[in-house]
Amino acid sequence: MTAATHSTLFPQVPDSADAVLDGLDPEQREVALALGGPVCVLAGAGTGKTRAITHRIAYGVRAGILQPTTVLAVTFTNRAAGEMRGRLRQLGATGVQARTFHSAALRQLQYFWPKAVGGELPRLVERKVQLVAEAAARCGIRLDRNELRDATSEIEWAKVTQTVPADYPAAVAKSQRDAPRDPAELSQIYAMYEQLKRDRSVIDFEDVLLLTVGILQDRHDIAEHVRRQYQHFVVDEYQDVSPLQQRLLDLWLGDRDDLCVVGDAGQTIYSFTGATPDHLLNFRTRHPNATVVKLVRDYRSTPQVVQLANGLLSQARGKAAEHRLELVSQRDKGPEPVYTEYTDEPAEAEGTARRIRDLIAAGVPAGEIAVLYRVNSQSEVYEQALADAGVPYQLRGAERFFDRPEVREAGVALRGAARAGGNDSLLDGADDLPSEVRAVLSTKGWTSKPPAGSGAVRDRWESLAALVRLAEDFEQAKPGATLSDLVAELDERAAAQHAPTVQGVTLASLHSAKGLEWDAAFVVGLTEGMMPIAYAKTDEQVEEERRLLYVGVTRARFHLSLSWAVSRSPGGRAGRRPTRFLNGLRPGSSAAGMRAGTGGGGGIDRGPGSGAGRSGEGTERDARSRRRGPVRCRVCARTLTEAGEMKLMRCEDCPSDMDEALYGRLREWRADRAKEISQPAFCVFTDKTLMAIAEAVPAEEAELVVIPGVGNRKLTRFGADVLAICAGRALDIGAGEDDGDV
Repeated sequence: MTAATHSTLFPQVPDSADAVLDGLDPEQREVALALGGPVCVLAGAGTGKTRAITHRIAYGVRAGILQPTTVLAVTFTNRAAGEMRGRLRQLGATGVQARTFHSAALRQLQYFWPKAVGGELPRLVERKVQLVAEAAARCGIRLDRNELRDATSEIEWAKVTQTVPADYPAAVAKSQRDAPRDPAELSQIYAMYEQLKRDRSVIDFEDVLLLTVGILQDRHDIAEHVRRQYQHFVVDEYQDVSPLQQRLLDLWLGDRDDLCVVGDAGQTIYSFTGATPDHLLNFRTRHPNATVVKLVRDYRSTPQVVQLANGLLSQARGKAAEHRLELVSQRDKGPEPVYTEYTDEPAEAEGTARRIRDLIAAGVPAGEIAVLYRVNSQSEVYEQALADAGVPYQLRGAERFFDRPEVREAGVALRGAARAGGNDSLLDGADDLPSEVRAVLSTKGWTSKPPAGSGAVRDRWESLAALVRLAEDFEQAKPGATLSDLVAELDERAAAQHAPTVQGVTLASLHSAKGLEWDAAFVVGLTEGMMPIAYAKTDEQVEEERRLLYVGVTRARFHLSLSWAVSRSPGGRAGRRPTRFLNGLRPGSSAAGMRAGTGGGGGIDRGPGSGAGRSGEGTERDARSRRRGPVRCRVCARTLTEAGEMKLMRCEDCPSDMDEALYGRLREWRADRAKEISQPAFCVFTDKTLMAIAEAVPAEEAELVVIPGVGNRKLTRFGADVLAICAGRALDIGAGEDDGDV
């Protein structure tokens, strides 16, 4: 085995305790050496907190100060716990327990249950939705699938905040929480759910913590047994601890204070699940003699990204803001964050896809690029734009738009209404396509006003609202279009996006991006109403939205793009405003009370169609930028708004002079090329682009490159083939073949 292989796959275990400290910065080293008494580590994004605490544990074990079997490190996800165990093993600290709160509690519950209660531990119900559904039915309350998810989430929130069913309505009012339905009804369902569990001798995930707390409170002998076993505790992501988890931690500790907590109040984004940063913020109050170490050296992001992140939190208000961390980048300078204003959402998605394609062409791996948005329903337009641009992508934490149950159900309903035509009474009174779609989708949960609060019901509504907006845009682009036309359009979009799963650009919500990082992050849709989200009403809810944007910004290592659209659809009223959180940070904006030196820097890029130019974008994008604004049909001169028509430069219904035989040859060639490079056919050229080529019949590169959907990159890869086909020449065998991704 070579040294390189050994160092890459099997890192060498440090040969001494002191060697464990090698490579730590001064603050991380201070954490590692602080092995006595309470320790609070305030660790900003990208500052190496996991490195600091694992080296702390390993140093203590290797120096003989800590016995490995007496150390319990807890965190919030199995992934994080697994990473911690792996790092400890690499540092020679085997035998240390690294678990989630639930995993540690379940292990103790299984061990002590026979002694504390007798018999076997009740069966654990891993999915409680069915039991919640039965509880609702017994209460005479009918819930659909999404309402069930919301009711289940509310029960979970009540339990981790130690709220009993009778107190749930008052707790909701006190916390200013937006309940997904009448709190009195939810209280009923909650009480019946608990009764059903007792009747059937089953427990749920939250009961694992509650029962462990109960046993440790009631049985001092068992509590002492646990405290003899575990004498040193480390808690990661401490800002996300719930009241119930804190209660369990207190019982584990007893009257001792051998505790190290790590967290960042600036990354508290899960309060809707019961998480609260209060335990982190009040740590020094509870432990006056605590050692507090701040990690602010950011090893992840460039100074330009860090400056913007600091600027975001400099405007924050509230208790968490008082403890904000000013990060200091340890990386070399990089590009300035790019701020882009687009005319409409499709233009924003297309512009984002073009920039991503350029980054990939410049050598940034697709897997090191992410598009981050506030809600999952925003993914559809980016799925479409990336597919049109031939860029592979993957969704994280959500199904593809057309795979979502509510979208599939809506498609079935729309297809049925289209078949029935005038015989469907549901469409009585609907005088255009959008009103027909609204009528059909109203049976699936769409309403003219969004439901209050967040949750599954809101997510479902957002997906259906996206279909309504698509119908409005479709009707605007094709006046007189029928419901059947729209169904065909939806089918075509769905088919284009069901390409084989490949490693590609990540599409993710800001919440699901927590804990991850990429070389390039595109944070999109940054308008008031989306960031902060419209249902963030209280000051604290708004501040959590600011922290959510901060999390998104700090996911970027090198390239960071922030964008918004001033109108929803092409030709719409430009009434949207960029998020208030960027006031004073993006060029041309101001914010009262901004501190000097916290500006985000960077030039502003208003994107195509806004009347402002862009620098360094290349020939293809300059040409497209000049074409933005009104794009007119080359046959009838009508303004075009639909992306497919803009590619053809004519209305779908206008006469076409396309060479059908040429179009057929191009399709055959595309199928062969797609097979050669193991990509879907649309990644070579879309049907619309092939039609545009067959209509234009370009004779030279200059005529081919300006056709929408071609551009310089595809000209280089496929231009020779296409021009040969257009000229009627035979193709050179193997010409243009390569194995790169499209």
